[in-house]
Amino acid sequence: MLLCGLFVTLKLTLWFHQQQGQAAIQAQSRQQLSELIDFYDAALSRYANIPHVMSGNPLLAQTLLGDDELQVQRVNDYFAEMQQATEASDIYLLDAKGTAVAASNWQQGYSFIGQNYGFRPYYREAIKGKTGRYYAVGTASNKRGFYFSYPIYHQDKVLGVIVVKVDITDIEKQSTGIATAGQYEFIVTDPEQVVFLSSIAQWRLGSLVPLTQARQTALTASRRYANRPITELDLIPEYRPGTDERVSVYRLKLGQQWPRFMETQGAMSSAGWRVHILAPLAPLQQSLAPQLWLAASLYLLVALALLFGAERRRNLQRMQLAQSWLEQRVAERTRELQATNQQLKDTQDQLIQAAKLTAIGSLSASINHELNQPLAALRSYAQNTQTFLGRNLLDKAADNIRIMIELTDRLADIIGQFKSFTRKSQGTEGAVDLGQCIQQALTIVQPEIDKQGIMLTLESAAGRYQIWGDKVRLQQVLVNLMSNAIVAMQQSHPRHLAIRVWAGEKFHISIQDTGPGVRESQMEKIFEPYFTTNERQGLGLGLSISRRIMEAMKGQITVANAAEGGAIFQLILPIFSREEASQP
Repeated sequence: MLLCGLFVTLKLTLWFHQQQGQAAIQAQSRQQLSELIDFYDAALSRYANIPHVMSGNPLLAQTLLGDDELQVQRVNDYFAEMQQATEASDIYLLDAKGTAVAASNWQQGYSFIGQNYGFRPYYREAIKGKTGRYYAVGTASNKRGFYFSYPIYHQDKVLGVIVVKVDITDIEKQSTGIATAGQYEFIVTDPEQVVFLSSIAQWRLGSLVPLTQARQTALTASRRYANRPITELDLIPEYRPGTDERVSVYRLKLGQQWPRFMETQGAMSSAGWRVHILAPLAPLQQSLAPQLWLAASLYLLVALALLFGAERRRNLQRMQLAQSWLEQRVAERTRELQATNQQLKDTQDQLIQAAKLTAIGSLSASINHELNQPLAALRSYAQNTQTFLGRNLLDKAADNIRIMIELTDRLADIIGQFKSFTRKSQGTEGAVDLGQCIQQALTIVQPEIDKQGIMLTLESAAGRYQIWGDKVRLQQVLVNLMSNAIVAMQQSHPRHLAIRVWAGEKFHISIQDTGPGVRESQMEKIFEPYFTTNERQGLGLGLSISRRIMEAMKGQITVANAAEGGAIFQLILPIFSREEASQP
C-alpha cells in the first residue's frame, strides 16, 4: 500500500506539473507569436508603398516607350540612388514581356538587366494592374527576398512593372535576436510547408511534410527557391498541417540531438506565411526531478507521520502523567521562590529600617537637646503660672498657659516628624511634594546642624513640584545624605551645608558639604553594600540603600568632588507635575 500510494503520488505530481508547465509555456508562446508576427508586418510594410510611389515618375514610362540607352542609364542611376535611400536589396524595371530593362544593380556581376521574370507571380499580378507580393530565392542573386511590384501606366495602359526586392536576411537576424532573448526558436513556412525563415540555419529550406516526387516536381517548376535543394526536416511525430492556431509537441533534429519543442503557430496573411513558435521543453523536464523528489518526500513524511501516530497516542498518556507531575513540581518551586522573594523583600525592608534607626541613633544627642529645651521651658512656665494663680494674676497666668500650649505643639511636631520617619514604610507610592519633603528631612537633622554649628544654605526652586514615589523612603535618602555630610565636616572649618534645588527636564537636588570629599579610588565603591569610610559608626548600607530607593523611583544618585573642596551628592528625579510660581 505504501508503494502504491507513492506511485500514485508521483504520477499525479508528474501530470499536474506537466499540465501547469505546458499551460504557462503555451500562454507565453502565444504572446511571443503575436509579437513576432507584428515585427514581420512592421518590417515589410515599410517597403510596401515604395513601388507605388516610384511608379509615378514619368521617366519610367518614357524608358518603356522608347529605346534610348541614355535614358535607361538615367533610370539605373535613379534606381541605385533610391536603393541606397530605402535600404532595399534591389529595384528593377520589367517591360511588358517581363524582361528587366533597368536595375539598381546594373553594375553588379549578377545584374538583373536582360533577365526575364515573366514566370514570377509578382510580375503576373502587376501586369494585370494589381499590386504584387511574393517571396522567393532570387534566380540571379541566389538570395532570399520578398518582392513588392506595381504596374507602370501610360494613358491607362500597363507598359511594365517596377519591382522592389527586400533582402530578408537582416529581418531574419533581427527576429533571431528576439527569439534568443525570449528563449525560443521559430520557423516561417510557405503554403507548401517549406521553411523560408528560421532561427536555426539547419532548418532553413526544409520541408515539414514528406517530399513526394509530385511535390518535388511542383517546387522545381515554380522556381520559387531557384536552385536551392529542399530537404525533409527530421521531426517526430509526423507533422500535421492545419490552418487553425493550435499547439503540438514535436522532436526536431538539431545537430546530433532530438530536443522536444512545443509548437504554437499562427497565420501571417499579409505575406502568405505561417509563423511557428518552438518553445523548448527541456527546462520543464529539468524541473520535474526536483518536483518529484519534493512530492515523494512529502508523501513519505505523511506516511511516517501516520505510522508514528499510533506510537504517539500510546506515549500521550505517559506524557500527560509526566506533565502533571512536572506542573506540580513547578507549582511547588514557584511557591518556594515566592516565599524566598518575600523573605528577601522583608530583609530589605528591615535593612532600610535599620539604616533609618542608625541615622536616628547618630542624631540622638541632638534630638535630646532639641526636646530638652522646650521641656525645661514648660517646667519654668508651669511654675510661674502656679505663682501667678496664687497671687490671682490671671492675665499673666493665661499668657503663660498660651506659651506652654505653643511649646507643647512644637514638641508634638518634632516627635511626630521623628515618629513618621522611623515608621516602617508601607511601600505605597504617590505624588510627593518635594519642597515639603525636603523641609521635613531638615526638621530631623536640624538639631544636629545647630549642635555642630554648621551654616545651612537652602536654595529652593521657584514653583511647586511633585515626583512620583514613596515619601518616607525619599525622606530617608535626604536624611542619610545630610547626616553623612554633617559627619564628614566634624574636622573641617568652616562648616557649611548647601542644599540647592532646581528643575529642568528633571528635578535636581544637590547636597554639598565642606568636608574632605571622596577619594577617587572610592568613587566606584561608595555605593556598594557594607562599604564605609567611618569604622566607628554605621553599617555601610546607607548609600547602597539610597541608590536602590532612587532607582525604584526611576531616578539616580551621583557623587562628585567640588572644586573648592567637599563632596557633592546629587539626586535626579523625573518630574510628575509642576506648578510655576506666580509673578507678583
